Amino acid sequence: MSRPVSALRSAWVGSGALLAALGGCATFGHCGLAGCPEDARITGEVRALYDENPALEAPSSISVQTVDGVVYLKGIVGTPYMRELAGSLALEAKGATRVANLIAVENSK
Repeated sequence: MSRPVSALRSAWVGSGALLAALGGCATFGHCGLAGCPEDARITGEVRALYDENPALEAPSSISVQTVDGVVYLKGIVGTPYMRELAGSLALEAKGATRVANLIAVENSK
């Protein structure tokens, strides 16, 4: 396996582990085990914002999860611009208090 691919895979696995740990901690926040009722709506709004933006279309792969108003983004995009755009759009969603942008950039050097 080439070095850049191996580094990207390591970053992806590490960000997934971090997301799982953060998500698990946040679950016990003020909304309890069921999560905040607004979280599903925020996630849906972020996805709708992405669908409206051609720069974030395939082959980008972005997963969105909201826990207690914090939007967690993970996946792989083609450019640093796309990573920043995804984070900015997520913060526009009504009710989003913070964005944890764990998106990796493909071909980053």
